Amino acid sequence: MVLSLTLLAMVIVLGSFAPFVCKNGGIKGKIYLVAGNQMPNIGQPLPGKTPLQTTLYIYELTNVNQVTRADVYSSFYKSINTKLVKKIQSGKNGAFKVKLPPGQYSLFVKKDSLFYANIFDGKNNINPVTVEKGKYADVEVRADYDAVY
Repeated sequence: MVLSLTLLAMVIVLGSFAPFVCKNGGIKGKIYLVAGNQMPNIGQPLPGKTPLQTTLYIYELTNVNQVTRADVYSSFYKSINTKLVKKIQSGKNGAFKVKLPPGQYSLFVKKDSLFYANIFDGKNNINPVTVEKGKYADVEVRADYDAVY
């Protein structure tokens, strides 16, 4: 009994130091392919999203002024002019998890030779995600370049 209480006390004390010990968090989530007509239609279900095994490109927070677009209003990019932080392969179920230091990042996937992302914040940062100290940001990346809305 005394040993159990001692172990419990140690877990509680050590757990309270976790935010200081676990400096890095990261990003975790799934990547999905979304294709076809996504417009709601009475009596018709929307096509589902399919887990996508692909490479996720993680860049420093990237603004639209820091990319070269494939076309004027395109969500496809020929080049990204910020630092590539990491690239990671998602599994067959689309899942991924990557450790990163606290900060802001932009997420991209590729279709052929072009980078793709079509989510922006109010400052025109592309597909932004924030990693907080000791936490994992949970994201869903949608490769919906073949979808119609």
